[in-house]
Amino acid sequence: MLLNTRIPFGYIAKKSWRDSLTVLVIATLVELVIGFNRDYLPAIPVQIPTFLGTAISLLLSFKLNQSYERWWEARKIWGSIVNDSRTLVRQLLSFTEPGAHEVVRRAGLRQIAWCYALGQSLRGLDWRVGAVEHLEEDDAIECERHANKPVALLQLHARDVAALAQGGHLSDFRRVALDETLTRLTDHMGKAERIKSTVFPRTYRTFLHWFIYLFITVLSITLTKVEGPWQIAVTTAIAIPFFLLEKTAVHLQDPFTNRPTDTSVTAIARTIEINLRQLLDLEPVPEPLPPQGFYLM
Repeated sequence: MLLNTRIPFGYIAKKSWRDSLTVLVIATLVELVIGFNRDYLPAIPVQIPTFLGTAISLLLSFKLNQSYERWWEARKIWGSIVNDSRTLVRQLLSFTEPGAHEVVRRAGLRQIAWCYALGQSLRGLDWRVGAVEHLEEDDAIECERHANKPVALLQLHARDVAALAQGGHLSDFRRVALDETLTRLTDHMGKAERIKSTVFPRTYRTFLHWFIYLFITVLSITLTKVEGPWQIAVTTAIAIPFFLLEKTAVHLQDPFTNRPTDTSVTAIARTIEINLRQLLDLEPVPEPLPPQGFYLM
């Protein structure tokens, strides 16, 4: 997640240098044709690039809005995961007697592991990172048998809740309340997986990208009255914001791809770990995840 700080110029340049280079080539070719024989280029009225620029701006606005909605939905899902993770451990602590403390401690650490495992799985990374150190060996072995590790961890939660109920540590009402919390966690996981697996229409991005190039080509021909390098500079300066906005939309539409624009699932999981360890009175309690320059993972 990008922070409210200055974004390095190198990060911005890295995202746009290929498109900027292509625009420079287009503008330079137009300038060379002008120098060789201006009659080869058609006379294009300024209304045409104006119309194209306005249409592309509207399309970009729509794409940015849709992309931000996907990113914001992902952030809301992880906000709910924070709340229900705290609720789960709080319920276990308040619903059970001291004799069940070991089961509650194991479930609390497993919930921490679940948060890390879900974030890593959504990003397509190794689920063990941040998770396995909070699991007992038999729980980790059980997870290896499953394709979906977070689902396996929730099932282990359900087994512990059932064991507590059978041992007389939970009333039926309290067991139902815990089952509802586990159900909500399952729902949150499914919503995040839906965002991850639902691809933003590729054709929309491709057509918009080529429309921007069409706009730049028409604009550079329209600016033939601008002499020499100034035509190249003006065309490039106008093109760069369009491509940067398009890149922003592309990155926001996929909030689980391990980019600086991602939802900060690792930092959120660390926050959950801090909260749950303090609730369980476990040491050591880690520090919040520090930012990596201008973003938080």
